[in-house]
Amino acid sequence: MCPSQSPTMHASSSSSWLLCYMKLRFFVRIRRFLRSKAAARKRRGPSDGFESFDVESTMMKGVDKEVMERESGEDESAALQRSVKKLHFGSWEEKEKAAQEIGRLAREDGKIRKLMAELGVIPVLVAMVDSEVAARRRVAVTALIELANGTFTNKALMVEAGILSKLPKKIDAVDELTRRELAELLLSLSSLANTQFPLASSEILPFLTGILESASTVETKEACLGALYNLSAVLDQAGPLVSGGVVNTLLMLSTLKQLSEKALATMGHLVVTLMGKKEMESSPNVPESLIEILTWEDKPKCQELSAYILMILAHQSSSQREKMCKSGIVPVLLEVALLGSPLAQKRALKLLQWFKDERHANMKPHSGPQTGRIAMGSPLNGRETQEGKKMMKSLVKQSLHKNMEMITRRANAAADSSKLKALVISTSSKSLPY
Repeated sequence: MCPSQSPTMHASSSSSWLLCYMKLRFFVRIRRFLRSKAAARKRRGPSDGFESFDVESTMMKGVDKEVMERESGEDESAALQRSVKKLHFGSWEEKEKAAQEIGRLAREDGKIRKLMAELGVIPVLVAMVDSEVAARRRVAVTALIELANGTFTNKALMVEAGILSKLPKKIDAVDELTRRELAELLLSLSSLANTQFPLASSEILPFLTGILESASTVETKEACLGALYNLSAVLDQAGPLVSGGVVNTLLMLSTLKQLSEKALATMGHLVVTLMGKKEMESSPNVPESLIEILTWEDKPKCQELSAYILMILAHQSSSQREKMCKSGIVPVLLEVALLGSPLAQKRALKLLQWFKDERHANMKPHSGPQTGRIAMGSPLNGRETQEGKKMMKSLVKQSLHKNMEMITRRANAAADSSKLKALVISTSSKSLPY
């Protein structure tokens, strides 16, 4: 642009603003005039000849709406400028008020939320999280939660600014409200684990496990479990999670019905790794706690997840299958196979098939050198084999009768009870899953 054109354009801009101002004043005066006439018409009655003002009033509503939107946009822009200026250069009291205003603006307008990163407010708010003043820390965390909502760039900038290193080391020194807000912020930031952006779980774990092991609210623990779930979805994070003692914490929380589903889902990610599977196998609460979850008829999703984890543990592990049998898993699996959800039934039947195949394998001759005192196929050996089979069939039928009676009592319905009893009487042991 030429310098000679600047005064002309400046004058043109000034005249346009003056014209807009004159129009606004004119419309305001006209609106007041129409309102006064409408009020006078109401006082005199409906037939005074002022019906034409209704059309003009309707036209003025559109003008007023446009003017109000323009004024609102100008107010938000001015509020944003003031808040950013106070956040950077104001006193601590002004910084707190500015953080509150920034959080409000980011919550109401997505465009402003993205603009905040360019204005450099994120590093200042991250620095405020490390403050010893609880109120100052809380307003900063609240603003960061709003800024992180739906924006990958803002989340990455928070991690780059060192938000993970600002987490409090002593959980007991943090009030419950700040714990919950920090857990929500970490839940939002944990979505970066599924991207190429580096996210060190070793910095997050002490805080998350500290909250999960302390007496916090259910909402706070759910947010922490959600963050662990996002981290566990990446195989590279399984090692730090397992070595950080997360498995035992998850096993403990899986027995609580309010938190069981998210805890089991996270365990489902870890059990497919070698470290996670070994950690669960060595736990004294496995498989008893998982078998107990299979009996939760009001929690079908928990039954499905528990059956999945048990399948992974039992696969190609005779020692784990033996522990499960001693813990009474077979009757529970029979009940799930008959009364559980379709997915839980499918997994229960698969487990029952493994236990059935293993029992048949144990009935066969042992591998290794044989004594040879009794020839294979001799009458004596054939008779013993047939008697053994008859005895096993009798034991299986007795076991099935007991299991079906237990299932019938739990079903607590006369129609279902008669159906299950008829199934036991009319069906042989070979046609059942076990």
